Amino acid sequence: MKIKIIACGKLKEKYYQDACAEYVKRLSAFCGVEIIETSEYSQYDTAREIEEEGKEILAKISSGAVIVLDSRGYNPSSEEFARKLSDMTMRDSVINFIIGGPNGLSDEVCRSAGYTLSFGMLTYPHRLARVMLLEQIYRAFMINAGRSYHK
Repeated sequence: MKIKIIACGKLKEKYYQDACAEYVKRLSAFCGVEIIETSEYSQYDTAREIEEEGKEILAKISSGAVIVLDSRGYNPSSEEFARKLSDMTMRDSVINFIIGGPNGLSDEVCRSAGYTLSFGMLTYPHRLARVMLLEQIYRAFMINAGRSYHK
C-alpha cells in the first residue's frame, strides 16, 4: 500500500516540515508515503498558471485512486474518511492525493479524481493542508486498526 501526495510548492517553514516528517514516520507502520512537490507558479496570470500547475500535477499521477482536496468536495467525519480509505486500499495499491496551490486546481485535475475531499468551508494555507491531510490519513489508519489515537 502506498500513499502518494502530490502538492504544489515546497514546504519552506521548518515547523511544517517537522510536522509532515512526524506523520510520515507514524504512517510507515501502515504504508509507504511519497510526497512529490510540483512547481508553484506566481500569481500574475492566475488562469494560465492554474492550467500549468494542473499539467504538472497530472504528469505525476500514477495508477491507482485519485483524491483531490477542494472546498467543494465531500466533508466527511474522520470515521467516514477512514471507511473510504479502507475501501480504496482494498481496490488500489496506490492512492494519489492532490493538493493544489493557493489559487486552487484546474478543472482537468478535478475531473481526474474519483473522490473530492474537503476540510470544510474554511480556507487554509495549502502548506498547512498537507500537514492536515497527513494527520487525517494517519488518524484513518488508526481508526481502521482499532487503535486509541482517535479518541
